Amino acid sequence: MDNPSVTLQQKQGYQFEHHYAPSIPVLLSDEPVPFGTGLGPDPVELLASAVGNCLSASLWFACQKYKDDPSPLRTEVKATVGRNERGRNRVQGLEVDLHLGKPAAELGHIQRVLDTFEDFCTVTQSVAPAIPVTLRVLDSTGAVLKG
Repeated sequence: MDNPSVTLQQKQGYQFEHHYAPSIPVLLSDEPVPFGTGLGPDPVELLASAVGNCLSASLWFACQKYKDDPSPLRTEVKATVGRNERGRNRVQGLEVDLHLGKPAAELGHIQRVLDTFEDFCTVTQSVAPAIPVTLRVLDSTGAVLKG
């Protein structure tokens, strides 16, 4: 695996441009009002996006190994931010709901996938020792398959 990198360039105030590979569009991040202007995701939202994206991609990959197609996937991540013992804001938890686009009955190997896919999620497995990550997987009927 390559060693991914990103270059952040301050645009103004709390706004930063995130420059990835030349073929990837620049991403603008910003702090919410009153500090920033809220024109882009803030760092907590970027962290939540990274965890949600990684879990979604890992589940998709695992399903593809068995020729199952759970699409369209939809993932919601809610971050809980609160103050630590020193009064500093910290991400205290991430709640992830991963919604499959099909009923579980249409996915022949879904239990195998659910038993293993989290373990292959690089970002979540890196973040989880420091920030509790709670995951639920639901099928298109709303049935909770994991969590």
